[in-house]
Amino acid sequence: MSACQTTASKRSVRAPQPLKKATNLSLSADVLDAAMALDLNISQVCDNYLRELVTQEQTRRWRIEHADFIAAYNATVEWQGMPLEQWRTF
Repeated sequence: MSACQTTASKRSVRAPQPLKKATNLSLSADVLDAAMALDLNISQVCDNYLRELVTQEQTRRWRIEHADFIAAYNATVEWQGMPLEQWRTF
């Protein structure tokens, strides 16, 4: 194996990292002190939690926005059965 192939095979494929933007937060002093004492990456913890919260809220809003369609589809399936159900093998 050539040196170029060896170097290329050692590289890991990573997903592109999202751009970060500086911001100011106000946190409870006792929680901040405890997090720092535990050597937690506060930016990463906040980013991860906020990302999870945003995903949950987007999901909740999507369900509300599409509730009529989902109800109509479920009623159709209940009345007519699943499409192609006669060919199901499970």
